[in-house]
Amino acid sequence: MSINGEKVGALGAVAALGLVAMVGLSACAKVANLKAIMSYKEANKAYQIGDYKRSAQLYEESLQSDPNQAPIYFYLGNSYDNQFKPGVEDPANQALLPKAVQNYELAIEKLSRPEDVNLRKLSLQYLAAAYGPDKLNDPVKAEPAVQRLIMLDPADPTNYFALAKIYEDSGVYDEAEKVLAMAKDAKPGDPAVYMTLAGYYNRQGQFDKTIEALKERAAKEPNNPEAYYTLSTYYWDEAYRNNRLRESEKREYVQSGMEAIDHAIMIRPDYVEALVYKNLLLRLQANMERDPAKQQALLKQADQFRDKAQELRKTKATGVGD
Repeated sequence: MSINGEKVGALGAVAALGLVAMVGLSACAKVANLKAIMSYKEANKAYQIGDYKRSAQLYEESLQSDPNQAPIYFYLGNSYDNQFKPGVEDPANQALLPKAVQNYELAIEKLSRPEDVNLRKLSLQYLAAAYGPDKLNDPVKAEPAVQRLIMLDPADPTNYFALAKIYEDSGVYDEAEKVLAMAKDAKPGDPAVYMTLAGYYNRQGQFDKTIEALKERAAKEPNNPEAYYTLSTYYWDEAYRNNRLRESEKREYVQSGMEAIDHAIMIRPDYVEALVYKNLLLRLQANMERDPAKQQALLKQADQFRDKAQELRKTKATGVGD
C-alpha cells in the first residue's frame, strides 16, 4: 500500500507541476498575444501615415509574438516594398525587395480563407510588380505570379493586360496577342480591352488592326464622344505622319477621321478637343486640295472650328455660363 501511495503521491506531484506549467504557458501566450496586438495596432498607424520603416519593424515584432497572423505578411512585404528606391545601389536598399517578395509569398500561402481572397489577390499583384522592369526586372518570375492572378480571377482583364505586357517586353509578340485575345473573351463588353488591343497593335505598327480595335471600342460605347474622338486622332496621326502613304490612302484616312470627329461633335457639340481635331483634319484636307478656291474654303472652315474651340476654352476658364 505504501508503494501505491508513493506512486499516487508522485503522480499527483507531476500533475500539479503540469498544471503550473500549463497556467504559465497560458499566461505567456496571453502576454505574447497582447504584445502582438499592440505591435499590430502601432504598425497600422505607422503604415497609414507612410512611415514604412517603422511599420516594417512593428509588423516583424507582431509576427514574432504571433506568426499566425496571415494578413500581416502582406503589410510587412508592402512596407519593405514601399521603402525601395529605384536606381539606388545601396546594399540596404537592394535588400528590401527580396524581403518584400518573401513576405508576399508567405501572405499568398497563408491567406487561404474565403474572406482573404481580396488580400491574396493584392499580394499576387504586388508580387508580380516586384519582379517588374523598374524593380527586380525578372519577367520569368513575374509570369507565374500573373498567371496565378488569372486563375484567381479569370474575369478580370487587367491581369491579362499585365501578362501580355510581360510577353511584349520580352519580345514574345505572338503570345502577347493571344493573351490580349483572351482578355477580350473574358470581358468583351469592357472598352478598356479594345483600347489596350489598339495600343498594342499601334506599337507593332499594325494600323489596320489598331483601327479595328478602336472601332470595336466605339461600338461598345455608341454614346461616348471620346471613343469617336480617339478614333479620329489615330486617323489624323497616320495621315499626317506616315510619308509612305499613297495619296488615295491619305485621303481615305482623312475622310474616315472626319466622319469619326463629326460623330463625336454631334454627341457633344462643346467638346473642345474634338473641335480642335476637326480644325486639324480640315487643314490636312486643304493641303491635299489642288483647287485654290476649295482649299481656301476648307481653311476658312478650319479657322471657324479653331476659333470656336478657343472661345469655349475661355468660357470654361472664366466660369461664364456655369
